[in-house]
Amino acid sequence: MGLIARPGRRGSLEGEMSSDGGSSQMGVLGALGLSVTSSVAIVICNKYLMGKLAFIFATTLTSWHLLVTFCTLHVAQRLRFFEAKPIDTQTVISFGFLNGISIGLLNLCLGFNSVGFYQMTKLAIIPFTIVLETIFLSKKFSRSIKASLMVLLLGVGIASVTDLQLNLLGSIIAVLTIAATCVCQILTNQIQKRLKVSSTQLLYQSSLYQSAVLLITGPFVDKLLTKKDVFAFPYTFKVVVFIVLSCTIAVSVNFSTFLVIGTTSPVTYQVLGHLKTCLILSFGYALLKDPFTFRNMAGILVAIFGMGLYSYFSVSESRKKNEAGPTLPVNTQMSEKDSTPLLGAKTSQWQESSVLESFDDVPRTAKSAFSRQLNA
Repeated sequence: MGLIARPGRRGSLEGEMSSDGGSSQMGVLGALGLSVTSSVAIVICNKYLMGKLAFIFATTLTSWHLLVTFCTLHVAQRLRFFEAKPIDTQTVISFGFLNGISIGLLNLCLGFNSVGFYQMTKLAIIPFTIVLETIFLSKKFSRSIKASLMVLLLGVGIASVTDLQLNLLGSIIAVLTIAATCVCQILTNQIQKRLKVSSTQLLYQSSLYQSAVLLITGPFVDKLLTKKDVFAFPYTFKVVVFIVLSCTIAVSVNFSTFLVIGTTSPVTYQVLGHLKTCLILSFGYALLKDPFTFRNMAGILVAIFGMGLYSYFSVSESRKKNEAGPTLPVNTQMSEKDSTPLLGAKTSQWQESSVLESFDDVPRTAKSAFSRQLNA
């Protein structure tokens, strides 16, 4: 039987919830800020590395990013900056390999399609994510949220999509890219919530496997796309410096990616990604003298308007839910991830069955991790 909030305790409960909400909002804003800053910085760095210094091996460079991320987190874990939490091996390996494949597909998609079609592929990720979360996770999106996302996508499309050249192989790769990216981002969110691990813990456990996939396949993918060998490239001092700088910034990019998806949602992360696109177009014009037309400017303004609408409606709906919270029983105010016991906690037979029933929407690999932990 759920405990009912007593009238005398209501004021203190509201105060505790408002303070927790304030700190949570600050954490989300910090994650969003880190993600935008680090992503724009790494794009500018990589544009110089690939454009001016002719190091065009994107997949191999990404594998080095993930390897440096793992090494950095390993040192941080040894210095006890965070606690490594064991995750089911099958879940981690499957998740890591799927993420690595997703990254490789993104590079192949750009290689076998025009830039305009590649941008359209990225725009399709948001509606496809909404469809997947609605079908498999029973998540609801209001009409206001959907309308604001349509305005956002329209603006980004105007600003970034130029030519649309279609081919069969490129279209197949684009469909696989959309599916893999959406599933990876949904899993990143669900694994953190269901297995009660932080973004740092999940990134630490999976980054080595992601790196392994790309270290093995990267040179072949890059040679297929560029007709050049990464091992035959002349590594001057300046090239090495920018590679090291790119790998250093990538640690923040990878960390903030997992952090944003874990604290918000895959859709919000994609909205943030389109904000980065607008900023990158602007910085490219200001710093790298990239061509910038009235169409780019109009599209960016429409996209920013759509982002503003999305933020406004998201905050409004969240505020309404928080205002309705204090009148509900205390047990219903708990978030889904806080209402289940920690892994390894002792539970009764009835509790064990109810926990397993509540995770029917978890991917099979994650579900097997719960089953083994609860039966231990």
